[in-house]
Amino acid sequence: MKEFKGIAASDGIAIASAFRLTEPDLSFKKRSITDASDEIKRLYAAIDVSKDELLTIQQRTLEDLGSSEAEVFKAHGAILSDPELLNRIKSTIEKEKVNAEYALTKVTDGYIKIFNSMTDNEYIRQRSSDIRDVTKRVLSHLLRVPLVDPALIHHKVIIIAHDLTPSDTAQFVPSYVLGIVSDMGGRTSHSAIMSRSLEIPAVVGFKGRLADIKNGDTVIVDGSTGNVIVNPTEAQTDEYTQKQADYRQRKSKLADFKHQMTSSSDGKHPIIAANIGTLDDLDGAIENGAEGIGLFRTEFLYMDSNHLPTEDEQFNVYKTVLQKMDKKPVIIRTADIGGDKDLPYLDVPKEANPFLGYRAIRMSLDKPDIFRTQVRALLRASSFGNLSVMFPMITTINELKKAKNIFNQERIKLIREKVRVKPVKIGIMVEVPAAAILADQFANEVDFMSIGTNDLIQYIMAADRGNRMVSYLYQPYNPAVLRMIKHIIDACHDNNLPAYMCGEMAGDQTAIPILVGMGLNEFSMSASSILKSRALIKRLDSREMVTLANKAVTMASASEEVTAFVHQATNNVQ
Repeated sequence: MKEFKGIAASDGIAIASAFRLTEPDLSFKKRSITDASDEIKRLYAAIDVSKDELLTIQQRTLEDLGSSEAEVFKAHGAILSDPELLNRIKSTIEKEKVNAEYALTKVTDGYIKIFNSMTDNEYIRQRSSDIRDVTKRVLSHLLRVPLVDPALIHHKVIIIAHDLTPSDTAQFVPSYVLGIVSDMGGRTSHSAIMSRSLEIPAVVGFKGRLADIKNGDTVIVDGSTGNVIVNPTEAQTDEYTQKQADYRQRKSKLADFKHQMTSSSDGKHPIIAANIGTLDDLDGAIENGAEGIGLFRTEFLYMDSNHLPTEDEQFNVYKTVLQKMDKKPVIIRTADIGGDKDLPYLDVPKEANPFLGYRAIRMSLDKPDIFRTQVRALLRASSFGNLSVMFPMITTINELKKAKNIFNQERIKLIREKVRVKPVKIGIMVEVPAAAILADQFANEVDFMSIGTNDLIQYIMAADRGNRMVSYLYQPYNPAVLRMIKHIIDACHDNNLPAYMCGEMAGDQTAIPILVGMGLNEFSMSASSILKSRALIKRLDSREMVTLANKAVTMASASEEVTAFVHQATNNVQ
């Protein structure tokens, strides 16, 4: 018996035999060539076949999983149609006189390196898997080596893999593939997202620790905790069989919360909203009963494009979100680009420390033409729903006033142009400790504040959340973090403002009781966390949680003490 701990990527418990999904041998040697035109023909022939395959997978995924998941393969097809990518590969073949396999991997490895360097953005880092997936497919045709077809698995298994691609995951049949364990990946990788859509329990991020698992080994996967047990004891099998039954029962009951208003046991009504990054995320938010959108990360409009998105392009996206949410509140954050989120079409100097550098509102104020375009698109969309706008990375009152001034200037211009504009609430994302400490001062300038815990925690703890060497210091429940959050919420309430949270902590089942006790007005989270968070809040008496929160912020030691305290206090709540 062996036990492993990984990243919980998709909830649920599975017990079945291991099936190692082995990688095909796509190794090759660099070759010098004399006729570049023949290599380029080989390249384009492999690309054409790959496109046809991706179209087939896209159609199958559309039928089995829906449009959101199918968009992944539309994006893969777009990668293979990207003229800049193709021209770079073609140019490498011609200039270096090398074979197509070498040119393809040299160019795509460069893109992967850029994506992997964006350590502050898990979503962007995980896009490197899309490039790898596409490269592997084209290589297989260049080398005439068939790829493994996961759709041919016809007995109940736990997949053990080094790195699952979206193409692999989309072809899994949930009645046979009961669980997934992989060395690579994170919660925001496309394969993890698809696992959640397929409702297949998954644990990822083992970094090579799975080598000893053999085909046929009995494996238990707990996608809720990240635990994986290989060749369990009889007692462990019995224990997890019962946990599996309990999980299915809880999940069945959660469906009842989809159309319910969020309410604590004593009648308090915080809002549970969803965080989204693209239009693809919107259906999941609606399907899980989101009462609003607490954070729309608009930077993905810029990252998924080869040019600065135009006013009309942005307007159409914002309009769609507002219309689909049907008058429910929608908070759209202006673009948090720059710094580590490098845009190849925007000339921005490289920085030694991009997390603390030229990004978000700092870039927006320095490049007002880009900012004004986004502001105009937002204002034009305001008449189609219930819109609020939030500025990211605000550090000083002066920055906020400058941003508001530009916003109001564009509002006046649009009104003069006879464009219909509705009132829009203005808020800030509190993620910089300076803004958090002066929250009472900022309260005089905004309509709401939303706490961005992802960055705020790493700044308070001086620990890069993407650095494994100091990951132990990224402590959401550390009393220092909790005191700062309480200070922000209290400053809002003292000035009759609502306090929101849009970081990962908002959907954290340990943090929620504390945040209810602090009086947080809106919890914005990933769509998959909405129903279980609503169910948890329904069990909580907000008055009792006040006592719990006040106790948590007085604890002086590590976050483990807070975690144990909260679990003990809430386990007794029915």
